[in-house]
Amino acid sequence: QVQLVESGGGSVQSGGSLRLSCVASGRTIYFYDMGWFRQAPGKEREFVSGIDWAGGRKYYTDSVKGRFTISRDNAKKTIDLKMNSLKPEDTAVYYCVARSSGSTYYSEVPSEYNYWGQGTQVTVSL
Repeated sequence: QVQLVESGGGSVQSGGSLRLSCVASGRTIYFYDMGWFRQAPGKEREFVSGIDWAGGRKYYTDSVKGRFTISRDNAKKTIDLKMNSLKPEDTAVYYCVARSSGSTYYSEVPSEYNYWGQGTQVTVSL
């Protein structure tokens, strides 16, 4: 079992920055692909970014490319999402996710992730 706990959410003005962190407890995350989803009010969950178990491959959805950076530290069992140039449309609850490493290092399908954090709110105002 892996437990995930996010932190770092908050309220910022458009153009600002936030860093989300996710700490895993329980089993090692060495062979887990991890990532971030987000869900805005009235919308479906959206896959934002993923990182493979070794940290060598990273995926970003088009709307955040060039603004968000994902990273991980397996020894500390953490992953981070650095978010720059935030926009009001980035407002959502952000969830840290993990799944056993597979043939693809990320999936945009929520049900393919075994473990979820409780979520952290990010609010971006004009």
